[in-house]
Amino acid sequence: MTSRVLQVVEAGLVPYAEALDWQRSLAQARIEGRVPHDLLLLLEHPPVVTLGRNSRGSHLLRPAGVDVFEVERGGDVTFHGPGQLVGYPIIDLSGYKQDLHWYLRTLEQALIDALATLGIRAERNPGCTGVWTRGRKIASIGVHVKKWVTWHGFALNVATDLAEFQRIVPCGIPGVEMTSIERELGRGKLWDETVAAVINTFGTAFGVTIIETSKKVVEHETVAAVVRGFEGAFDVAARETSSQGV
Repeated sequence: MTSRVLQVVEAGLVPYAEALDWQRSLAQARIEGRVPHDLLLLLEHPPVVTLGRNSRGSHLLRPAGVDVFEVERGGDVTFHGPGQLVGYPIIDLSGYKQDLHWYLRTLEQALIDALATLGIRAERNPGCTGVWTRGRKIASIGVHVKKWVTWHGFALNVATDLAEFQRIVPCGIPGVEMTSIERELGRGKLWDETVAAVINTFGTAFGVTIIETSKKVVEHETVAAVVRGFEGAFDVAARETSSQGV
């Protein structure tokens, strides 16, 4: 059995700004060794558009009525919304391969294998990061790496309202057609099946042992790690108290 561990956190519906701060905090803690293992955050966002480092203003067609964030991930413009499974791997690639191309292809393979489990034949599109099926794009990928620790990640359309993609030129690819698992299979209520498939194929693709926990546990671990860091940096002992005692 592999000694590498991937902690999977199913966090539910999380506002984008909150999730962005959360993953940045976890990534920095992983860089500094305050989080002892890799994580995969699985969640949904309320409707939001994000602009990657390579985005063009002309690719944002209809910004009205939706929050827009400029972020540090690679790629162009994308949409997130309910019914879309968003995954943020916080992975220290120094424990795998210090190779961004390997990481992107491994992310793609995990999603391709998950879709195969659900009965969808998916593939890569040479020259375009992401996952496609029958000429339509079903998953987008955009990542950021600092000191070989990753954040940002993938967005897999499960039961996403595909009309929302008319707000943008998805991933900056003119004429691209987006699709979803629900559309491809002609049935709904696939969320739990999809999450289970993605967790399983991530374990295989990255060669890790999967452990699952709650968002609350991870947040507690992060706070505890920060406290320990301050204790060491300032040579002090922290004393816990309630908000009523502050």
